[in-house]
Amino acid sequence: MTRSGLVERVARNGKTSALQAELVVETIFDCMKRALQRGERVEVRGLGTFQVRSYKGYQGRNPKTGQTIIVRPKRLPFFKVGREMAERVAKQRRSKIQKEALA
Repeated sequence: MTRSGLVERVARNGKTSALQAELVVETIFDCMKRALQRGERVEVRGLGTFQVRSYKGYQGRNPKTGQTIIVRPKRLPFFKVGREMAERVAKQRRSKIQKEALA
């Protein structure tokens, strides 16, 4: 699903205009981005948790040239799927595999 697809769904399910739905989606994403920039965790029950992880610098290699390079320390966003979402996806996958086996 894309951002525009999400806006469409919010508009349809919320019985609101696309413009209002876009504002809602953008506001939610903006709040999440700001929280992550401040180093806070963002937990969405039933979906998962977003957080920023810090990685140490290390010595790596340029895969094209084989030359050794220094990779600086960095902070990157990380998403951990929640148990409820993981179970729903696994259940859906199992039922799909069972249907294919019976066909």
